[in-house]
Amino acid sequence: MLIKIDDLTGVEIKELLNEHLIEMSQNSPPESTHALNIIELQKPGITFWSGWEEGNLVGCGALKELDSLNAEIKSMRTASLHLKKGVARKILRHIMNQAKEGNYRRLSLETGSMAAFEPARKLYENFGFVYCEPFADYVDDPNSVFMTREL
Repeated sequence: MLIKIDDLTGVEIKELLNEHLIEMSQNSPPESTHALNIIELQKPGITFWSGWEEGNLVGCGALKELDSLNAEIKSMRTASLHLKKGVARKILRHIMNQAKEGNYRRLSLETGSMAAFEPARKLYENFGFVYCEPFADYVDDPNSVFMTREL
């Protein structure tokens, strides 16, 4: 898989992120949906990567700087035609390696507490993330779970 920094201007990535936002809104109430749109993902302090195989977009993920030592994983998504092929594992591993190279000490994330998000929670657990209290600007929410990992 080729994983590269993406400027979010391509049609494929726009479609994948639109699919991501739609699914998040279907599985979480508006006040509990924390997925970022393209404009928000283009802000300073966020690095966005897309994963490609044989010219096909297979997934994406982003790293948002919280401060000089802490970052947040955002917009992890596998294209629906490429589920259960290890795409998310490869992108997550890439993001974690980039965070280490950027001298971050901790990675955190927010994901849903509902059954639809169980595969995501299992992925993060398998990479050593543990459940934690809300971080950054998040607040306690029964529809969200928060996870963190020291690097």
